[in-house]
Amino acid sequence: MTRRRRKQLFWTGLSILILAGFLYLLLRPNPIYQTTITEPDQEPIDEVISQVESMDEEVQTATNDLSQSLKDAVEQTINVFTQNDYYVTAIGDSLTQGVGDETNRDGYLSTVKRRLTAMDYRVRIENFGHRGFQTGQVIDRIQEESAVQRSIRRADIVLLTVGANDILQIVRDNILNLDEGAFDAEIDAYEMRLGELIDLILSYNEDVEIFLIGFYNPFEGYFDEIEALEEILVDWNNVGQSVFESYQTGHFIPIHDLFQIDQVNLLANDNFHPNETGYSLIGARVLEAVSPIFEQLALEDDMQMIDENTSIE
Repeated sequence: MTRRRRKQLFWTGLSILILAGFLYLLLRPNPIYQTTITEPDQEPIDEVISQVESMDEEVQTATNDLSQSLKDAVEQTINVFTQNDYYVTAIGDSLTQGVGDETNRDGYLSTVKRRLTAMDYRVRIENFGHRGFQTGQVIDRIQEESAVQRSIRRADIVLLTVGANDILQIVRDNILNLDEGAFDAEIDAYEMRLGELIDLILSYNEDVEIFLIGFYNPFEGYFDEIEALEEILVDWNNVGQSVFESYQTGHFIPIHDLFQIDQVNLLANDNFHPNETGYSLIGARVLEAVSPIFEQLALEDDMQMIDENTSIE
């Protein structure tokens, strides 16, 4: 979007907001303040207070309903005239959903959004994370949900967290006879699912940049009987990296090393998902990986603006 276009949209949006504010002042319900008079022996004071609070609640409810209706109307109207400069679609499992983040702010995505905003990028991030989803379920969700498809079509970047639950399923299925062979038998199928996932995303948006966020090791201490667990995770990370980097717009973001910091608690109370600090570290690593893409997009916008200004002159 060119700067001239953004300026036009800014003034259009401002006009809409002013109009909405005027309508709110004109149409908002006028609270009717009633004075309750009571004599010492007439009504218990708690009943009087209850009546007043009830009236206040009715007025507040009416005001809130109107405010929300106006807010929704204004937002829908502004969306017709404006759009965010850049779009990010986040899809995957509980790491995308942000499970474990005690601040309830979308986990690592809140760090990415906050720091991109501080860098003067207007970014909309849509979060389609779902706890427990395996790679196949993420594929199914994209195929079945039109909202996810629309998001991918307009996305500049897709961020993915998949694979951890595929590993957990192997543990569940082989809990009585768990060894390296169980993981080796499934890694080829995982590789095929990753390829299918990338191809599906590209079928909706062939130019989108796709980033796979790798695994960290939350299993240590749970499955001590698997001496090669660390090597298993490394192997699965390597497969993910190999598959994604075989595509022109595919990228891999390692985070395994972030969770090997000594004497720093990076896990939530469930000792499995990251806590706020852990998600902040993941967000910083993701930001480092996607920043060159945003710089390139901004450069292309500037070049487009120069071309348009030149043609006008």
